[in-house]
Amino acid sequence: MAMTLECAVCSRRHALGELAWRCAGCGGVLDLAGFTAAVPGPAVLAGRRPGMWRYAEALPLPEPVAVSLGEGMTPLVTAPGRPDVRLKLDHLMPSGSFKDRGAVLLAALAVRLAPSRLVADSSGNAGAAIAAYAARAGLPCDVYVPAATSAGKVGQLHAYGATVHRIDGSREDTADAAARAVEEPGVLYASHVHNPFFLHGTKTYVLELFEQLGGRLPDTLVLPVGNGTLVLGAHLGARELLAQGLVPRLPRIVAVQAAACAPLAAAFRLGLAVPGPDGGTDGGTDGGPDGGGTIAEGIAIARPARGAQILAAVRDTGGEIVTVTDDEVRVAHTALARAGLYVEPTSAVCWAAVTAGLAGTAAPAPDPDGPDAGVAGAEAAGAGPRLVVPLCGTGLKSRPPDAVRRPPGRVAPSRTG
Repeated sequence: MAMTLECAVCSRRHALGELAWRCAGCGGVLDLAGFTAAVPGPAVLAGRRPGMWRYAEALPLPEPVAVSLGEGMTPLVTAPGRPDVRLKLDHLMPSGSFKDRGAVLLAALAVRLAPSRLVADSSGNAGAAIAAYAARAGLPCDVYVPAATSAGKVGQLHAYGATVHRIDGSREDTADAAARAVEEPGVLYASHVHNPFFLHGTKTYVLELFEQLGGRLPDTLVLPVGNGTLVLGAHLGARELLAQGLVPRLPRIVAVQAAACAPLAAAFRLGLAVPGPDGGTDGGTDGGPDGGGTIAEGIAIARPARGAQILAAVRDTGGEIVTVTDDEVRVAHTALARAGLYVEPTSAVCWAAVTAGLAGTAAPAPDPDGPDAGVAGAEAAGAGPRLVVPLCGTGLKSRPPDAVRRPPGRVAPSRTG
């Protein structure tokens, strides 16, 4: 069966060539249909070069060789002071964030469909990733961002040659502006939220972990969540590994939101299947610097389009959705920097959750006669990390939190000799 886009609500199918980004019938989000992934085995992978395209059979499109920037297979390092935790350094991707995993799939799709131009909306990193791969592919690209997006991110967009539209208001106002722009015929909405090909790119985060950890996954994946592209991609990848019998169970997903903009955490706590219509914030406004809600601008999403899917994915793993305050993020950001890891504030939310004890470390009780008994025994013996945390975006293009700024007038002493 040919690949199509299928509405998650009413199951209506759309051909890829329609350039649909939401269901023409009910307006629901679209998922990819007509593709079955096959994760290559260790013997096959042993002869392949590093990068996410080593998992070609698990990806719905072939590598766009002339467009690829060598994305994927980022380092996995031990967390400072926590031998049970690993940090995956996705901030070292070509454009500076994990969004390159999905953006290159959208570029491959664009090469196949040959649209007149690409349109994206973003708080910064997704737009930068899409602009980078659009530039590589020689395609015009318009990126819509909130007016208060960090200057470094806006500068990066301009450097790639994207046409940048800075929109006053909330992150949702930015998305609405982009949605109006894609009504023009021949335009591909290269949305990291709405286009399901993006999620098939972000699932390589988990495929790499499986390989880097010697053919296993950790007990818990601690992931930031706003629009949910990494949570949904990680869940998709773990589900594919489970379907092939390569892992005995799904890793528990602990998703982390900023307390000032936490619609998913509020819905999870209340047992709701979808986030509330008011955004479900926990005492704050729609996030991002424009809303004054949180320094974690990358996850300040009041009304996530795939909110129902995110909640279902977390619950499927026996996980939970937790929140951290901006003060906790500042402390975590400083701690990471002091350990040589300079990331954007949004990337510090997961480390804040871990250090606050919100992610847990205990493995689920194994069934002594179950298929995972041997794996559980190896974990108990310290064979691998219990938690893995992504560092999703570089700090080099972001507004640093107050806690890591040098106080005015303070000058570091010079050293000679």
